[in-house]
Amino acid sequence: MSLIYDTNGLNWLDALAVTVFLTAWLWLGWRIGHPTAARPSVTVLMSDYRLQWMEVMVTRQPRIFDAQTMMSLRQSTSFFASTCLLAMGGLLALIGNVELLGGLATRLTNMENSSAVLQNKLFLALFMLGNAFLKFVWANRVFGYCSIVMGAVPNDPENPQAMPLAMKAGKLNGRAAMNFNAGLRSMYFALCALAWLGGALVLLVGVAVTSWVVWSREFSSASREIILERNSDTRS
Repeated sequence: MSLIYDTNGLNWLDALAVTVFLTAWLWLGWRIGHPTAARPSVTVLMSDYRLQWMEVMVTRQPRIFDAQTMMSLRQSTSFFASTCLLAMGGLLALIGNVELLGGLATRLTNMENSSAVLQNKLFLALFMLGNAFLKFVWANRVFGYCSIVMGAVPNDPENPQAMPLAMKAGKLNGRAAMNFNAGLRSMYFALCALAWLGGALVLLVGVAVTSWVVWSREFSSASREIILERNSDTRS
């Protein structure tokens, strides 16, 4: 074990684990946003439904349902942004008094960990939570842009500006959803980052589990199969 772990600081295995962690996080985000045509992600599939939603909104009178749905989406982003702030505050407090974790980390790894090492490990989770917070805040703002554009859609379906403005609102809605989903992924990986307290090998296992969870929900979930069902199949 002494050849793998350096009790005085981080080593090559820790660097490898963090590199794999960041690579998996970035690659999953890119793949979910840019899937193959043969296997689209849930995020991309729902972006198409968001456009259809705005298309239907043009002829819906009154538009109370649309306003309530947008309010619900904005409330979700606000809730998760607030949650990230609370979690970041807790982590900052823990980083400032990291000795509390010393005994736990020692029991998990059977190795002594200096305060600096524990702080570095917690900063990875803090970084992911910070990214999630920024994504949620931006998603909330873009949902606000979408709401304003929706309000600008004429009530007259025959108006030549009705459909172009509706499609613009749908695209903004999709961009906001992309950022919201990116924030959720960052929260998943923030939890995964805490596995580093158990050592680099535990972090690598955490990356594998987290990546599988994110991948399966986007590409292999039951919800995705329902979204892909044809309307005729759904009615039957």
